[in-house]
Formats: sequence, C-alpha cells, structure tokens
Amino acid sequence: MRALAIAATGMNAQQMNLEVIANNIANLNTTGFKGARAEFTDLLYQAERQQGVPNQAGQEPVPEGAMLGLGVRTAAIRNLHRQGPLANTSNQLDVAVNGRGYFQITNPNGEINYTRAGSFNRNNTGQIVTLEGYALDPAILIPNGAVDVVINQSGQVFAKIDGQVQAQNLGQITLANFANDSGLEPLGNGLYRETAASGAPVTGVPGDPSFGKLQQGYLESSNVDPVKEITNMITAQRAFEMNSKVIQAADEMAGTVSKGIR
Repeated sequence: MRALAIAATGMNAQQMNLEVIANNIANLNTTGFKGARAEFTDLLYQAERQQGVPNQAGQEPVPEGAMLGLGVRTAAIRNLHRQGPLANTSNQLDVAVNGRGYFQITNPNGEINYTRAGSFNRNNTGQIVTLEGYALDPAILIPNGAVDVVINQSGQVFAKIDGQVQAQNLGQITLANFANDSGLEPLGNGLYRETAASGAPVTGVPGDPSFGKLQQGYLESSNVDPVKEITNMITAQRAFEMNSKVIQAADEMAGTVSKGIR
C-alpha cells in the first residue's frame, strides 16, 4: 500500500519539524540566537492517468488526469535573521547591533566568522575577544591603565586612561552585511560562516546606510517567540498523530483484504 510509505514520509517530516522547534525553544535565552523554520516540499507524483491525452483517436484530450503524490520531504531549514529585542546589561563590553550587520570574529584557524552576539571580554593581553576567546576583527587592544571604555554608536572605541584628561581612541569596530543572510552556515557558539549562497561580505561602519548602530551596555536577545513555538509544536504533534492514524488505517485495510483472501 502506497499510503503506508506516504504517511511515513509525513511522520519523518513532522519529526524534523519538531526537532527544529525543540532547538528554538532550547535557545530561548541564547544571546544573538536566530530561530529557524523547517520548510517542506512535496515529492514526485505518479501518473495513474495522464492529463491532456485523448482516450481514443479523434477524441478531445481529457481535461484532468490522476496524479498521485508520493509524500513530503524536508526542503530547507531556514534561519530567520530578524532583529531580536535588546536587553540592558550595563556591562561596558556588551555591545548590541541595532539593525543590520554582523561582528567579524577571527577563529583559531585564522578564518573570519560572523556573529550577532556582542558579549565581549578582555583577554590577558587586553585584546577584545568573545566568550570563547576569539578575537574581534579588526583587533582592538585596551591598555592596562584604562579605567573606562566607551563604544559609541558608530563603533569607535575610546578608553580613559588613568592620569590622562583626553580619552584615547583605540580603534573602529566594523560590521559585515550579506546579500542573503539565510545562506550563512551556522557553526555553533553564535558564529556563522560565509557561503556561496550568502554572497561575499560587505563591510562598513555602524550607522552607515544599510548598517545598524551599536548600543553599548546592551545585548541582543534570542528572536524566538515562545508562544509561537508552543503553537507550532502542538501543530507538529497533531500532524504526526494524523499521519500515524493513516498508517494504522492502511494496516487495518490490508488486514481486511488478507482475511477476505483466506
């Protein structure tokens, strides 16, 4: 029975849907996390009766055929790169991007990755790094005698040095944009990698056209809506149960046929 195989693809699809929802819910409190959505497409169709073909020579073609779909498959898991709410932390090295743009991070392999999580720290040399110790690019060093650090909306970093009246300019934070944010490859730890689907990065200064501004003392929270995720979870559960009912019904029908043969 084809119904068994078709319903099985539906159960697999809803299981994948539930796994995506579970990951969204698990990251409700992850800084800079972008929720995802599973997207599905129908499988190939099997022609029981071809449309547009006459039944007999000289007759008009039949207006409709009989095309039976063979189920569903996962087409993509789309990362939803919309803005998350900003949360005040009052930490001078916490920075949020209000608008478009990604911080550029140098990983241990020397590769540039991208993140929205601006929870930065200083390492043992005074360099601004992520929670995993990856350096911000371009690199910015905070002197040992700095008593206060100011990051303005344009990404300029200033430090007030003990004993000096004038604040010292330490450098400029730049952001990167992509033509297709959904094409970025998620790596974990809030990092993304450029791919052929995302396009090459376009770098610029915060506040420039198409680039967001920086907010010191804030972090971008996860953009996952818990109420919506619970609704999606219930929908996925109901769809899974309905597909399992189809398998049960198909099995009972097959059992009726086998009993009749005996």
